[in-house]
Amino acid sequence: MGRDTIADIITSIRNADMDRKVTVRIASTNITENIVKILLREGFIENVRKHQESNKYFLVLTLRHRRNRKGAYRTILNLKRISRPGLRIYSNYQRIPRILGGMGIVILSTSRGIMTDREARLERIGGEILCYIWGVLPGMKEQKWIHEGLITESLPNGMFRVRLDNENMILGYVSGKIRRSFIRILPGDRVKIEDSNN
Repeated sequence: MGRDTIADIITSIRNADMDRKVTVRIASTNITENIVKILLREGFIENVRKHQESNKYFLVLTLRHRRNRKGAYRTILNLKRISRPGLRIYSNYQRIPRILGGMGIVILSTSRGIMTDREARLERIGGEILCYIWGVLPGMKEQKWIHEGLITESLPNGMFRVRLDNENMILGYVSGKIRRSFIRILPGDRVKIEDSNN
């Protein structure tokens, strides 16, 4: 079985971010370059440069970090792989999930190239859902909202699609006591969703 290049990228960036490293190096391919361009454009990374070593090309990403009031570092970047080589996840443009009510982004592979969920909706085109990205960007205030809604669909990796009482569709995931207690959440269940950017 071949390597999952996108999963490797996500793992490298996540580990570097958690370890408070300033930079991380990843292999340069067409798909990685397109994903990194989106990360840079959306403000999730500080900078990127291409580096050659032994006839191989790499992308060197400069990550963003911030300190909280106590001076400790806080991770601002979260990435989650969705579609995998053994389980492809596709969506038409009308059913592309909104991450944290639109504060995060979905990266899709479409017939017109790799793009964000916002671009796909504008182009009215669906595709393969590669990954979700969300986080706290510099200048954003820490806020939390609680929404209630109905689960309409269960997805892999503890994720589910929820129709909020205001009719918006968002994507949620199981965490906290529910995840630790292995409580099952099924379509038709009513849930409370904490929408947070911290």
